[in-house]
Amino acid sequence: MRFSQEEKYEIIRLVEDSDLGVNRTLKELKIPKRTFYNWYGKYKDGGYEALAPKNRAAESQWNRIPDKIRNQVVEYALERPELSPRELAHSITDHKDYFISESSVYRILKSRGLITSPAYIVMQASSEFKDKTTRPNQMWQTDFTYFKIIGWGWYYLSTVLDDYSRYIVHWELCSNMKVDDVTRSIDHALEKAGLSKKNAPRLLSDNGSCYISSELSDYIQDKGMSHVRGRPNHPQTQGKIERYHRSMKNVVKLENYFFPEDLVQRLEEFVEYYNNHRYHESLNNLTPADVYYGREKSILGQRKLTKIKTMKRRRKEHLLQSLNL
Repeated sequence: MRFSQEEKYEIIRLVEDSDLGVNRTLKELKIPKRTFYNWYGKYKDGGYEALAPKNRAAESQWNRIPDKIRNQVVEYALERPELSPRELAHSITDHKDYFISESSVYRILKSRGLITSPAYIVMQASSEFKDKTTRPNQMWQTDFTYFKIIGWGWYYLSTVLDDYSRYIVHWELCSNMKVDDVTRSIDHALEKAGLSKKNAPRLLSDNGSCYISSELSDYIQDKGMSHVRGRPNHPQTQGKIERYHRSMKNVVKLENYFFPEDLVQRLEEFVEYYNNHRYHESLNNLTPADVYYGREKSILGQRKLTKIKTMKRRRKEHLLQSLNL
């Protein structure tokens, strides 16, 4: 099987950032080690261009991104330094009505010295939940994580995340990590989602003391819900909410907090960004809110139209240039 230049680049990116290790990742991808290291040596010596076939047809140059667009990509990236090339590519497509691929954004930024190495998290060494959800509010994941507020001690963040869309349905900062805190969080989540006994979601949690109590079991039954608990010593079962906590803490814990109100405000800002603005690769590069509220088909359809329109525009511009008009 022959791989294109972009496919070779994507495979190199996957291997560089995989948590599985080189040999296991290549085995999963069914790529011979000799083939990969041949590509990788070329990439290290000559960058992305070195991965191209030796006899590229000149006709392919019609698809070259114009310098004006390249400069706009750089300006857009400088205004949004928190976005990765993947997120920038889809943000430009959605908000600037111009299709550009992730690899093109990466190459443009790298050529301007704005990227020194790939910064992706593509493959995770975790197992998927065996019964995949097929719609929002079918199953919620819930968990606690903790923060230390200087002078106040430990506070606990209770979060309810929709398994299908990764949307944060509800969160609240608690002074304890007890059953009352769990039930209160679920009550608020059910109210926000407008759910009742007739359409109550399943609940997925770990085996913490507050989640295995008989009091919570009675509450779950009263709400018409069912409760699934992850396997002990196997946090991958709650992988989505664990990953959310990791991403959130990488941002929120960059600052020190001296009052609970300051932490609450920062958490509000992050959840707003996470739910409504952060593109998730596992969600076809949509936001959790897009998927939770059923906007994905419309957005993905518009992206296809934008790509077609952009390709036609590039062909036309190339033809005009070749005719010196």
